[in-house]
Amino acid sequence: MFKLIDVFWAYIFIAILILMGRLVRQHLTILRSLYLPSSVIAGIIALLLGKSALGAIFQGINPESPLAQGLFSPNIQAVWSQSPSVFINIVFATLFLGQYVPSLQEFWRKASPQVAFGQTLAWGQYVVGILLAITVLTPIFGLPPIVGCLIEVAFEGGHGTSAGMAETFTELSFTAGADLSLALATVGLVSGVIVGTILINWGRKTGRIQVDREVSIKPENAQTHPPEEEASITIARENLVRDLLIDPLSLNFGFVGLAIAIGWLILEGLRTIESITWGRGGLLLMSYVPLFPIALIGGIIVQYILVRIRRTYLISRPLMENIGGLALDITVVTALASISLSVLGDNLIPFLLLSITGIAWNVCAFIFLAPHLLPVYWFERGIGDMGQSMGVTSTGLLLLRMVDPDNQSGAFESFAYKQLLFEPIVGGGLFTAAAPPLIARFGPIPILLLTSCLLLFWLIFGFYNCRQIRKQNL
Repeated sequence: MFKLIDVFWAYIFIAILILMGRLVRQHLTILRSLYLPSSVIAGIIALLLGKSALGAIFQGINPESPLAQGLFSPNIQAVWSQSPSVFINIVFATLFLGQYVPSLQEFWRKASPQVAFGQTLAWGQYVVGILLAITVLTPIFGLPPIVGCLIEVAFEGGHGTSAGMAETFTELSFTAGADLSLALATVGLVSGVIVGTILINWGRKTGRIQVDREVSIKPENAQTHPPEEEASITIARENLVRDLLIDPLSLNFGFVGLAIAIGWLILEGLRTIESITWGRGGLLLMSYVPLFPIALIGGIIVQYILVRIRRTYLISRPLMENIGGLALDITVVTALASISLSVLGDNLIPFLLLSITGIAWNVCAFIFLAPHLLPVYWFERGIGDMGQSMGVTSTGLLLLRMVDPDNQSGAFESFAYKQLLFEPIVGGGLFTAAAPPLIARFGPIPILLLTSCLLLFWLIFGFYNCRQIRKQNL
């Protein structure tokens, strides 16, 4: 068992690694051109200096060497291995805290086409992934059918969701799932930028990009910009902080804790209901669902309450983004540092097949479906969702800024509003968490039929909704 001092030094090393990642990124042009976040580079450095790479080399040379476990002690690596499933809860709890809440009419008008395309991408990842599992990965390579979930978990969910699902995969006797999904998330992140850049150049040459402005991008930490808050809210927040003698960061972190606590209560309530109802028959689902998707719901509840009681000034959205950003950096670094390279090597061909299948689906969906699901500025609006479905939200925002730096198409607002009907379900939401235990309980065929029906539903709705909006704009 590690001690508190081990935890202290574990996070000190993370801070130093992030600085190293930033330094390496500044001096290697190829990393800047790929827009890899410093946290990903820091995680890769930690992986190479840990027991799976450097440690394995010295283990082969001399098992008694002090470097046989890498540069980091076993206790520090134990802290890191448990960190992703903890800090991912903070990331998801901050997603909607302090967010601008539009009117229902404005929300639906801007978000509905984006929701249809985003949901199509996500459910399609399940369909192609499960098909690949039942036709190739399970019968030929002997992997469990839940391997079919990895494309959506890694590509749509990213490193944070992959790290958060590690315990679920372990409980379902698929220990390789965590390492494979983290590696897939890295592939998705890199390929999202590369493929997105290629598609943008193709879109400009073929005239598919309607916004005609010079590119002005922000490689890291790109954020959407909701309407500026009223001056009265800013003044009220400043007065509150001054009167309570509390640091604004501490106040905002308190609401993060409240959101996570509410999420925990909801999850425990659901588990209790399950234990006295359908769980008695052996159908256990909620016991496999991690806390982070429910923490997101907790954040929505806290934000809704503050809007209703007119106390939105208590939360600062920029500070929430900073809290979530720090937690995400810690999640990414520690998750990548804990990858088992031996597991990845043992499943190299399945890993490559999953990567190719996921990339192919996303690109084909963007090229052939986006023009029929997004009524206006389909390229500008679709490229953001494609980027998100191959990496993380920041990848989608990066690609959006590359094609529409001044937001002439309104894609930024649509992209942001879409998250309200997207994140709670897929991309790290409830179904992302429930899919592996559902496949383990019912088998891959019923879940394939379910996801296929949901994919068909969103396609039909998307085609119809797109035509209706285009008629209204005539």
